Amino acid sequence: MVACGGGDTDAGSQDLAALTATEVVDSIAAGRLSAEDYVRSCLTRAQQLSGLGAFITLNTDAAIAAAKKVDEERKAGKTLGALAGLPIVVKDNINTVDLPTTGATPSMATFRPNGNAAVLQPLLDAGAIILGKANLHELAFGITNTNFAPFAGIARNAYKSTHIPGGSSGGTGSAVGSRIAPVGLGSDTGGSVRIPAALNGVAGLRPSVGNGGAERRYSGTGVIPLSHTRDTVGPIGRTMADIALIDSVITGTARPSAVALSGLRFGIPEAYWDLVDNEVASMMEATKAKLSAAGVVFVKAELPTIRDLLAKTGFPIVLHEARSDLPAYLAASGASNLTLETIAQQAANPEVRSAFQAVLADAFGPEYPDAINVYRPQMRAAYDAYFADQNIDAIWFPTTPLAAVPIDAVRGTSTVTINGGEPIDEFLTFIRNCDPGSTTGLPGITLPIGLNKDGLPVGMALDGPVGSDKRLLAIGIAIETLIGLLPAPKV
Repeated sequence: MVACGGGDTDAGSQDLAALTATEVVDSIAAGRLSAEDYVRSCLTRAQQLSGLGAFITLNTDAAIAAAKKVDEERKAGKTLGALAGLPIVVKDNINTVDLPTTGATPSMATFRPNGNAAVLQPLLDAGAIILGKANLHELAFGITNTNFAPFAGIARNAYKSTHIPGGSSGGTGSAVGSRIAPVGLGSDTGGSVRIPAALNGVAGLRPSVGNGGAERRYSGTGVIPLSHTRDTVGPIGRTMADIALIDSVITGTARPSAVALSGLRFGIPEAYWDLVDNEVASMMEATKAKLSAAGVVFVKAELPTIRDLLAKTGFPIVLHEARSDLPAYLAASGASNLTLETIAQQAANPEVRSAFQAVLADAFGPEYPDAINVYRPQMRAAYDAYFADQNIDAIWFPTTPLAAVPIDAVRGTSTVTINGGEPIDEFLTFIRNCDPGSTTGLPGITLPIGLNKDGLPVGMALDGPVGSDKRLLAIGIAIETLIGLLPAPKV
């Protein structure tokens, strides 16, 4: 147990690492918990668990100073913000004016942007405190978080340090999963919030992006980009209620309450289930039984064109848009001395370097017009019709086809096998279920359903219609209440 110190705290021997974000802010506001004590406990845990590689930069002195200010303001009777005293971890591709934003890539190792990311500012205005900048797969282009840049290095799974934490938001997932902090920000292009959330046993939200314009829920300004029509920041938290809290502050909207599960309709398309580890499938089936008993209706209805359309849209969109989006970000964030060429050439991970050489060559330029104007609208139309024609509230599937796999420290990304089959690409396997909805701009959530026989978390996901974020969160809160939370990892 970690005891609370400080004169105005009555939390006694409460285990601070077990607190959720909602419990933290409520306890600080009520004077039951000192913000300084809590932040210090998080920093101590971060140092104790430094072997997980969850952070690139810890914000020690500034975080403690900010927490002291919250305590002083509460004692003075001032009105506190909705997140006053809450420490958050921030993925290191999200701009922070007072800390470097490195993208885990050598050419940006000391880069300090000229302002905070638009999505981060409301959280800081509400009193959130940056605990540190979280590790990520270099330039957010990968799912293992096995980096070769010395200052970033390998991030590790909260439940088993020999295994990947997922990516690209692996540091945020590991930090939240290991109870260093209750909540953090990641970013998601093809699954990079939901994959690490699932592999580390916590909850995550990819908010609506839609067409990348007016339908976008969160601003992308001040975030190192890959694709303006696919990227989005998303929260990772101990609970769905924590996710809803962060979302409400970012969007300036009310937090949702749990919906009734009875009568909800979840779609099960074969395209999301044709490559799933047997143990994951068994755990999903057990969860399905619990949901069915609570009144959820499962509908087997197909999305037959989705995989073919994804092959024509996914990589062509990302690898073409990065060519203009990254230079635009550098110019707007004050990195006048950096170029796309420099970043590509100095990338430490060979696979990332190769991908950015394809960006430089605009290898997918000829395919982009049809990808964005023809095939992506066809994907959106197929999903819209699916939800409407089948009266589906959400598509239900395993977040990843298998649980976390061992780290390959030599190659970074390797191959995996499922159910004794032939070796298949690790990256494509882990993004397999999250990528279709990401490409289409759908909102999606993930929450844990249990630990497999090796003690590794397994997550279930729900994708909903564009704009249904609040309803998805309300559904997630209801499901979480039904199936419960995972035990803390033994770290």
